[in-house]
Amino acid sequence: MQDQYSRTQLLLGKEAMEKLHNSRVAVFGIGGVGGYTVEALARSGVGALDLIDDDKVCLTNVNRQIFATRKTVGQYKVDVAEQRIHEIDPNIKVTTYKIFFTPETQDQFDFTQYDYVVDAIDTVTGKIALVVKAKEAGTPIICAMGAGNKMDPTRFEVTDIYKTSVCPLAKVMRTECRKRKIKHLKVVYSKEPAMTPIEDDSISCKYHCICPPGTQRKCTIRRSVPGSNAFVPSVAGLIIGGEVVKDLVGFVPPEGLSLTHPQKTKKRPAAGPSVFPDRRVCRQTVFLFVTAVPGSPHRHLPGCSSSFGRSRPGPARPRG
Repeated sequence: MQDQYSRTQLLLGKEAMEKLHNSRVAVFGIGGVGGYTVEALARSGVGALDLIDDDKVCLTNVNRQIFATRKTVGQYKVDVAEQRIHEIDPNIKVTTYKIFFTPETQDQFDFTQYDYVVDAIDTVTGKIALVVKAKEAGTPIICAMGAGNKMDPTRFEVTDIYKTSVCPLAKVMRTECRKRKIKHLKVVYSKEPAMTPIEDDSISCKYHCICPPGTQRKCTIRRSVPGSNAFVPSVAGLIIGGEVVKDLVGFVPPEGLSLTHPQKTKKRPAAGPSVFPDRRVCRQTVFLFVTAVPGSPHRHLPGCSSSFGRSRPGPARPRG
């Protein structure tokens, strides 16, 4: 019988879907990156989600955060997320924590109860504490590196923290992980160099704070506010969601297909229609399409032929 997860089951199989339904994932930080991770996990059929974030939706979040709309401004992000998740699937068990994760609050969480942990918070001390606690509990964890001040979503990669480069946050995390003798850490990061935000006092959070009343950590306490957009942090969040799903079910790509590294393609020979027979069909198809356009004044395309023989130039067009 079909259900809302049938299309996913066509790719993963029934057993994998059962694993997802029986899995519990904790997402720390549900902003621009973590929000889209939560969305992906809910739509993929993860049965239990723990959402940890003490922040409220701010008007400045609307440009990139999936739970942020004009209607939700001022509400706690975890409350908005819980409502949306239950609109997707009312059977998902959602546990919310209005807590800012730090070394001081880490003992409020039992990491052994999670099947996977997602780090989407933006403070180094919190990230390191999260990694250490997950590693001690033997729970898989994936961390998001910097996604602010970037414009190219295609530059994200999934790799080990010790194989990262360019990203300043990843550099700090590498150093801190070495100090704690953490051997491996799965991360999503971008090799795109960060841009420098435009200085404009008229829209600066430093001088014109519009954080909702009751916000515990206002943007005015930050050293700098990064620029952001709708298409970079969202991609990072969806990549993380995909990695969590694949790891939970033990997904193995079909033979000959790599989801991390594209397949190598053979170099195209210099010439030879016999090597690329489809080229001849392609030339004929293009020619027939153009000549079939009603009212078209062009009967030929330069370099195209209506036969299956060698390509030959079309007749010269009269000038004037």
